[in-house]
Amino acid sequence: MCFSASASFGASAVLSVAGVVSFARSRTTAQRFLAAVPFIFAIQQFTEGVVWMSLLHQAWAHWERTATYGFLVFAQMVWPVYIPLCILLYEGEPVKKKIMTALFVAGIVLSAYIGYCLCNYSIVAVVEQHHIKYELGFPLAHQWYYGLLYFLPTILAPVISSMKRLRWLGYLFLISYVATRLLFHLFEVSIWCFWGAAISLIVLGIIMKPEKAIVGRT
Repeated sequence: MCFSASASFGASAVLSVAGVVSFARSRTTAQRFLAAVPFIFAIQQFTEGVVWMSLLHQAWAHWERTATYGFLVFAQMVWPVYIPLCILLYEGEPVKKKIMTALFVAGIVLSAYIGYCLCNYSIVAVVEQHHIKYELGFPLAHQWYYGLLYFLPTILAPVISSMKRLRWLGYLFLISYVATRLLFHLFEVSIWCFWGAAISLIVLGIIMKPEKAIVGRT
């Protein structure tokens, strides 16, 4: 969350409730995977709340490294794999299913690379202009196409889904991502994750009122 520790912790609480309700209403494997999205975002937002506390309060300073790396694992490694997997489980059209599979594999490769980089390059979190800026030390993070590599599995997958509500989820992810890249490039990791977390609340509606085409799908 890009504003404060209390905002991050508050968002985490709301997302946790949404995740629990979504999971309780889930009936199929695809629904259960999708229902976990707001709950995963809740954990992610909680870790960024700890990052805020560690940067602003000396008593929390010993948590800085753990919380920073924990947040980045979710923000940079989990979503490129988990989002296309969720959409793949819902997909019924053969051609789109193949595309989703390719995006899922691409997400795995990207996630593995980022995991390697997190282990071997310096990562620093600092507070600037009331936002948290994550300074990623690995070379690829400074290339213009890094955002595109992240975009493909994480955002393109829901955008091309056969399911209308999943496409709307993708459209909102896309709009928020582009806006963040253009307006808050230096704080992109933190700010887009906030919007992604907020948008993930739509998952509750998707689970509670599933499209007829996916009811009963395993």
